[in-house]
Parts: sequence; structure tokens; C-alpha cells
Amino acid sequence: MTDSQNLSSAVCRFAPSPTGMLHVGNVRMALVNWLLAKKSDGKMILRLDDTDKERSTEEFAQGIRDDLVWLGLNWDVEEKQSDRLARYDDAADRLRSLGRLYACYETAEELEDMRARLRRRGKPPIYDRSALKLSDDDKAAFEAEGRKAHWRFKLNAEPIEWDDMVRGPQSFNGAKLADPVLIREDGTYLYMLPSAVDDMDMGVTHVVRGEDHVTNTAIQSQIFNALGAPVPSFAHMALLTGAGGEALSKRLGSLSVSDFRAEGLEPMAINSLLARLGSSESIEPAADLAALLAGFDLGHFGRAQARFDPEDLRRINAKILHTLSYADVAPRLAALGIDGVDETLWNAVSANLNTVADAGDWVGITQGSITPVREDPDHLAACADLLPTGDFDDTTWKTWTGAIKEATGVKGKALFMPLRQALTGQDHGPDMGALLPLIGRDKAIERLRG
Repeated sequence: MTDSQNLSSAVCRFAPSPTGMLHVGNVRMALVNWLLAKKSDGKMILRLDDTDKERSTEEFAQGIRDDLVWLGLNWDVEEKQSDRLARYDDAADRLRSLGRLYACYETAEELEDMRARLRRRGKPPIYDRSALKLSDDDKAAFEAEGRKAHWRFKLNAEPIEWDDMVRGPQSFNGAKLADPVLIREDGTYLYMLPSAVDDMDMGVTHVVRGEDHVTNTAIQSQIFNALGAPVPSFAHMALLTGAGGEALSKRLGSLSVSDFRAEGLEPMAINSLLARLGSSESIEPAADLAALLAGFDLGHFGRAQARFDPEDLRRINAKILHTLSYADVAPRLAALGIDGVDETLWNAVSANLNTVADAGDWVGITQGSITPVREDPDHLAACADLLPTGDFDDTTWKTWTGAIKEATGVKGKALFMPLRQALTGQDHGPDMGALLPLIGRDKAIERLRG
């Protein structure tokens, strides 16, 4: 397997179709390509594969851009396939002149009948190249019937081999692969040709994509060769599954980046998890992308599928929150319209937050009105009488609970839980020693006595 540490100035691309929102499987590909490019002081291309005119929208394209920028995955160049149709026409004409692109007229039903016949004869159900035997008169007759040609790429019957940066040595036999359709009957292009032409024209040196593209790579290698272009280095990563082993999809909105973003999760939580998921490296929260670059190596990724569990993401997110200073979050709190969170409050509650926005809840708990839980009012009233005099500070809680223990003999959870419930209305939360000074004497007495 190739060690990414030895790469120099890799040109990588992330090529999403703007037909939906990015899900974590997409982002993993974007992130790994970005890390590979930046690790080698190379270039990152964002290429929008938008030739599906019916499903591609500018709204989805902008959503992709917004998600990538939010994650910190900026790109050096942006390209759109819809701007390059004339270039694909040129490449198709070149393949026709070489005898590598040929017209076919079979209907979907005829193709299925052909595959069924081959299966009955014990042969692989790949296209039998019967269209190569058509005369000009035959083609004219089909055209007269109203049939339009679709165009197949003629594969050479030769070995196709490459050293995959994740999967290791790969080998295919061109004679056992079906000639792929590159152009539909309506003249629109399928994935194979535009992708190869774009990689060729844009100088892409390394292609990192999912393992579902392995056979595509074998086919595209011959397209590169036919067009006289160097074949990029390829890495095919095992696909992620959901927590239950199900395949991920951009149509699973619950796993879209925009939803995680709306939930208030940190971008570096997503980056930290996806940069290491499926690799031999331990998954730890990273402060920034530079920290992920330091340990990145494609050779550390294995061939086994890795499971993406949103709960793992949320645990990493919580760890990252605990490391953020008030200076880090103050602008974000302001942007969220959350008032009342100062440095003291942030330092008191940050270790117990799931998102930055959750800090706003503790403004209300410490400074606003709550519904205290008072299961033993008499005991709580007695505890109020034992509150230390003077201003509260970080020693007040310890002094106060010590006095209660000495006076009542109550200790442990039986001591602390009723006080927390009365003072915060919660069964758990930040350290009460830090919260009590924020609540203050007057509110504490009011909540204890009712």
C-alpha cells in the first residue's frame, strides 16, 4: 500500500452530485481527499458533477459549499461539469475515431433477454458486442424505426492492474468486463467519461473514493489510456455503514451534515471522527485540521467496513466542548442570540454541555426562575438556616455541606441530591461548588424555602 507521507503535491478532487445534502459518507471522502492534498502541499478541487439536469439544483450545490466551508474544508478550484459538455463531446469524438466508442440500438428488454440467454448457457451476462456486427443499413433501419443509439466503450481484452493505496494490488481482465455505456440515447453522458476527462484535464493525480467504484476504475483506466492521459493513483476506501449496519445514503436526512450542524455539533467533532474511522489510528478529539494532518496516512485505513454511530460523534463533540475557552465561544454565543453567559458561567458549565447553545439553559437555571424539587421541605428549610454568611465563593458549597452533615448526620447522595434538585431543578449537572455562587444567597434561600 502507498504511504501518503511520500506523496508530493497531490492534486485531489471531491466530486459530489448536487442532487441532495451531504451525508457523512460524502464528507468522509471530501475530508480524506482534503487531508491527502494538504499533507503533500498539493491542490484540492471541488467538482460539481451536475450533469443530471432533472435532479441537480443550485440550492443543493450551495448547501454542499456551505457544509464544506463550515467543516473547514476549503478548496483551491471549483469546476462544474455542466460547463464542460463541449469537452466531453470532443473526447467522445476522439474515442469514435479510434474505434473505441460504438453505437448500439438494443432496447432494455432486448438487453435483458440477451443476458438471460447467456446465463442459460453458463456464460457471464455481459454485453455480447452484437452491435459491432451492424451494417450501415442495419443502423439506418433502426434509426428509421425511431430508435436512437446509445454508445458503448470497447474494452481491450487485456489485464488491468494497479496498486491501490488502500486495497493493495488490484487486477481485472478486460475480457470479463461488459463494455460500459458512456452516452445515453438522449445524448447525455453517464458518469464514466466526464469523470475521466475531468481528471485528465484538471491534472488530478490521486483519486480517493469508495470501494463501490473499483470496477469503474478498471474501466476508466482504459479510457485514460485511449485518450493518451496518465492514469491517476487510486485509493478505494471501505464504505461506512450506519450504527445498525445499514448502508448510508444522502437521502438519510438524519445523517446529513446540515442536520448535525443544526443540532449544534462542532465541525471538528465530525472531522475528528471521520478522519480516523476505519483506520488503525485511535479516534480522539482534535482541536483543528492541522492536528489531523499530523497523523494522516492513507496506508492506515483497512478494507473492513466501519460503522458510523451518531452517539460516538456526540461523545467526541462533548469532549471538544470541554476544551473550548470562553474566548472561543463568546462570538458564537452572540451569533446565537444567547445573552448572560459570561466567562465564569461558561467555565462552570462547559464540562456538562452537549452543544455551545446549551450554555443558555444554565443562564435561566442560575439567574432565572425554576421549579425547585422539594421532597422534604422541612429538611431543606433547616439546610437554608445553615448557609454561610457573607458573599458566596468557590468554598461556600463545601463549607455549607460540611455544616449540614455535622448537624444532621446525612451524607453522600442523600445529602447532595436534595440540595441540587432544590437549587437547580435538575438531578444532575455541573459541580455545585461552581454553580452556588452564580445562584447567589437570595435565590438559594428562596429555592430552599419555597
